[in-house]
Amino acid sequence: MKTIVISTEFIKLQDLLKYAGLVETGGEAKELIQGGQVQVGGEVCLQRGKKIRPGDDVLFAGAHYTVGYAD
Repeated sequence: MKTIVISTEFIKLQDLLKYAGLVETGGEAKELIQGGQVQVGGEVCLQRGKKIRPGDDVLFAGAHYTVGYAD
C-alpha cells in the first residue's frame, strides 16, 4: 500500500488521483471514477468529489493507496 501525504484535512478523490500522478487531467480522473474503476473502502465509488481522509483505502488499477498527514 502506498501512502499519499497531504497537509489538509481531506483531499477529493479526483484530486487524489491527479496529485498522486495516477492520471494526467481532471477529465481523465472523472471518466475513470464515473466508469467504476476506483474503489474507496472496498466499494466502487462514483463520486469524484468524495472526501478522502487519512486512513481511507483507495484501490485503483490494482494498487492500494492511503492518505496520511505530513509531519
